[in-house]
Amino acid sequence: MSDFFINNAYAQAAGPAGGGMGSLFMFGMLFVVFYFFLIRPQMKQAKEHKQMVESLTKGDEVVTSGGMLGRINKVGDNFLLLEIAKDIEVKVQKHSVSATLPKGTSKTL
Repeated sequence: MSDFFINNAYAQAAGPAGGGMGSLFMFGMLFVVFYFFLIRPQMKQAKEHKQMVESLTKGDEVVTSGGMLGRINKVGDNFLLLEIAKDIEVKVQKHSVSATLPKGTSKTL
């Protein structure tokens, strides 16, 4: 009588073994996608920034990461002296420079 109201639950057969190679292939493909879309462009941008920082010279007009615009008066190993207005100089780290500008840009602003 209990079989009439309650169905018996039977275990299902095990699925086919394997699939390890497929998941390993998918993991490899995911790494390749991350490398080409995230890691490689970041490395290229860091390399370009390093070259720009190394090429800074006296007289260059730059913008810092804080948005300060000025002309370089003195270049040291880690710091540079940035003239932001007449007779006003600020000492900033070299790596805080985000971009160089064409000569004469600060006079036009």
